[in-house]
Amino acid sequence: MTKEFRNPDVVLDIKDKPKPLQWFGLSLQHLFTMFGSTVLVPILVGIDPGIALLSSGLGTLVYMLTTGAKIPAYLGSSFAFIPAMQMLMESDGYPAVAQGALTTGLVYVLVAFIIKKIGSQWINNVLPAIVVGPVVMVIGLGLAANAANNAMYTSSGTYSPKYIAVALATLALTIFFNMFLKGFIGLLPILLGIVSGYVLALTMGIVDTAPIAEAAWFALPNFEIPFVHYEPRLHIGAITTMAPIAFVTMTEHIGHITVLNKLTKRNYFEDPGLSRTLLGDGLAQISASFVGGPPVTSYGENIGVLAITRVHSVFVLGGAGVLAIALSFVGKISALILSIPGPVISGISFILFGVIAASGLKILIDNKIDFDLKRNLIIASVILVVGIGGLMFKSGPFELSGMALATLFGIILNLILPEKALSEQ
Repeated sequence: MTKEFRNPDVVLDIKDKPKPLQWFGLSLQHLFTMFGSTVLVPILVGIDPGIALLSSGLGTLVYMLTTGAKIPAYLGSSFAFIPAMQMLMESDGYPAVAQGALTTGLVYVLVAFIIKKIGSQWINNVLPAIVVGPVVMVIGLGLAANAANNAMYTSSGTYSPKYIAVALATLALTIFFNMFLKGFIGLLPILLGIVSGYVLALTMGIVDTAPIAEAAWFALPNFEIPFVHYEPRLHIGAITTMAPIAFVTMTEHIGHITVLNKLTKRNYFEDPGLSRTLLGDGLAQISASFVGGPPVTSYGENIGVLAITRVHSVFVLGGAGVLAIALSFVGKISALILSIPGPVISGISFILFGVIAASGLKILIDNKIDFDLKRNLIIASVILVVGIGGLMFKSGPFELSGMALATLFGIILNLILPEKALSEQ
């Protein structure tokens, strides 16, 4: 029997179990790392932060169970779906978001099945960098107006210089934390930025603390369970809006697995296999849709913690998932998160949404996309304007809008346009 490989360069390898007190501290690190981003998504969308924490922890455990606890990954709320979820929340409420999240999970499951049967090369053919890069840019840039409005206007629509001051101070502090802190604490610029901005907002009198005092310490998250809290019905618009985005987040998933391969000195594309990792992510998203949370995805921030601490134990990541679930039942935590004012969120959003857009640009640069070629220029141009402009196709219950439509256009143009225009041959 072959002895199982153990990475000699780490403190704790994949299957190493830490001592109880050490275990708690290491898991708490991962909880702090994912916390800022994971709770920001439900705040922006209008979902209970407690349920987002629950679905994050639950999704992580589902992912580990599906992959045989072979991959040290943490799953948190996905930013890619924010524009679609915001639109769906305004039109049909959470049941539509849930159906969209369920759909994206099912897309992952279907793709996992296809990959198991015929391999994964077709993904690169359908979603090359010239399509994925601009679509990722649309995700970030499409949210820019929301960030600016939250920085300028109160809930009553009044322009507020005080709000702008808090937003810009939060932005400046977050930039400082990101640029000048190092080690583990350097991985927490979002969390530190939110805390600092919140304290400043408190001193300026724009935080309502009454709900925090009134909230119970123990409280059930606001579950949204089908057939219990609502009667499901078909939301075609939710399906057509969110399903195409799943293909974009898959490329992010594959990127994270690639980084983990190098970090842990293993090949997760072979064991447990890409089909199994995508299946785990898909089932995690489905589980989130059944409890009331947003779709989840693997978090690069937590991969950063693995690199710095050299602790790759799945027991630590699983512990973080359990802690997130436990925290979701602390009522005062949800009340505290919901009390974070708009300008603090917007200050963080200026960076986060910009980073998303810049990540799309980085994909184009890393893949050396040549914009002197007319096909590349056309594909990127159409995706950007259709996505950011909010073009919509609607017929009865059927609806394709914004990023979903931009993704579809990008895929079609990539497949039908020749490598070179006649004038370039």
